[in-house]
Amino acid sequence: MVFQLKGVSLRKDATWILKDIHWKVEKGEHWALFGLNGAGKTALLNLLNAYEFPTKGEMTVLGKVFGKSPLGEHLRMKIGMVSSSLQQKLYPGDSAYEIVLSGGFASIGLYETPTDEMRTKAVSLLKELGCMKYADRNYETLSQGEKQRILIARALMAQPQLLILDEPTNGLDFIARENLLEAIERIVVREDAPSILYVTHHLEEILPIYKNTLLLKKGEVFSAGSTEEMLSSETLTEFFDVPVDVIWSNHRPLLSKKTRNRV
Repeated sequence: MVFQLKGVSLRKDATWILKDIHWKVEKGEHWALFGLNGAGKTALLNLLNAYEFPTKGEMTVLGKVFGKSPLGEHLRMKIGMVSSSLQQKLYPGDSAYEIVLSGGFASIGLYETPTDEMRTKAVSLLKELGCMKYADRNYETLSQGEKQRILIARALMAQPQLLILDEPTNGLDFIARENLLEAIERIVVREDAPSILYVTHHLEEILPIYKNTLLLKKGEVFSAGSTEEMLSSETLTEFFDVPVDVIWSNHRPLLSKKTRNRV
């Protein structure tokens, strides 16, 4: 089991941000977490990373039981996180290669001397994700798509059991987005591939590798299960409270709002 949440709720001040979340992810499963802005996706990720603790309910993440096991860095060393907030914390003057190496220490910046094995692994990841041509460039000079690839390589340095990709295509054009999604697909076929949790509010980014999807709405699980069932026209019409059509093309969903016939 990667993680299990039983009746998990999170309250801040007098507001319930998350309410009665039940969710279980098994080893080897790859999930999409889909929800609109304000649905509670960030709060849920903060719980999984032990930056927040549930107000109610039981949580187990990678064998660590909240309230009974050491968490913090003990847990986060096993989780690879790629998010815009992480991107803002990195030192822009570090090279892409140094950023990737820092993932082996789970540090912001490179303060320890990497081993030859770590250097070899960093180069291998850079090659695998198509980053070698800009490995020596300062991180601040990279395009948004290049930065995201570097962050994924950094996240994989510590061989995480869970890789969380939090809206990784934000700010990318069509070509850059598709190239990044192809790179993510290559990760799944690795022998040591982690379980992937892909967080998005763009339906067309949900790849065939995500066999299951959780729909999060206003801090609650609207529904969870097979991606094809979750991303049907009927389910999403109810989810959005707006009539929508979902068309599947190349095993990926495309969403459009139904409109009245025009005369």
